[in-house]
Amino acid sequence: HVQVVESGGGSVQSGGSLNLSCVASGGTFSSHCMGWFRQSPGKEREAVASIYFYSDNKFYDASVKGRFTISQENAGNTMYLQMNRMQPEDTGVYYCAAGDASGCFGVGLRSIEYQYWGQGTQVTVSS
Repeated sequence: HVQVVESGGGSVQSGGSLNLSCVASGGTFSSHCMGWFRQSPGKEREAVASIYFYSDNKFYDASVKGRFTISQENAGNTMYLQMNRMQPEDTGVYYCAAGDASGCFGVGLRSIEYQYWGQGTQVTVSS
């Protein structure tokens, strides 16, 4: 049974920073890629960033490129999202997703590329 657990959400003022963490674990699971998605009230879930563990390739949505940085450690299975210069439009529930070898078939910015999801962590940016 694979578990994906996010942490690090909270509230921050516009221009501030937060760092999210995510750990995927369970059985013989080995992540090939992990990604962050977010969902704001009344909006569909959208991709934020993804990382591929073997290549260390990283992909970002245009809305966060240059402000957010995704990184990994622990030979995969652990991922971080450093969020800087945050804006009110970054508010939402942030979800971590993990994919094994049967997933991760794109650049990791689509939900269908992941098999495992966390419960989400709330991020609120006030103006």
